[in-house]
Amino acid sequence: MSFEFLSLETIQQLARDYGYWAVFLGILLENLGVPLPGETMTIAGGFLAGSGELNYWFVLGSAIAGATVGGNLGYAIGRYGGWPLLLNLGKFFRFREEQLFDLKEQFSKNAAKAVFLGRFIALLRIFASPLAGIAEMPFWKFSLFNILGAASWASVMVSLSYFLGQVVSLEKLVAWATQFAVVALLLAVAGIAIPIWLESRSLDKTK
Repeated sequence: MSFEFLSLETIQQLARDYGYWAVFLGILLENLGVPLPGETMTIAGGFLAGSGELNYWFVLGSAIAGATVGGNLGYAIGRYGGWPLLLNLGKFFRFREEQLFDLKEQFSKNAAKAVFLGRFIALLRIFASPLAGIAEMPFWKFSLFNILGAASWASVMVSLSYFLGQVVSLEKLVAWATQFAVVALLLAVAGIAIPIWLESRSLDKTK
């Protein structure tokens, strides 16, 4: 998604000026929570490849590498410093440590899906890797799903912008990608919240 302080024209020009490095660093830094439009930079890279200004395979490789490295760094942050930070945030928002531990256990059960599918979901793309580290997901398992997720996400984003960019404007491509990510987030939240709500209702009825 784009940010007000960085226009789409500026993002496109950065991708044109710095090419594959812009794609690599853009998505890497976004994965670390830096407010940069990494996904938009990747789409811009694919769009420029479609017009012959960049090479498709190099854009794809840069996006995969940036997403993978960013995910690994996010995992390390979560693994080695994320739990104390989460506890402090929990105290601020008045969550008990037991509640946070339960959330950690719940995430552990679905960590592989979150790491893989999180690439396509707004916000989860940023938080899935640190949460996997906090949940102490085995690194080999995280690496596998991180690479698979990065490759799948990058292939879809770069390929769609490469082919569709020849008939659709960059503005429309970015808008469609943003809308999809937001809808995916809403569906993910509903998929978590609805079962919890139904379970709480069933428990109330048994009392």
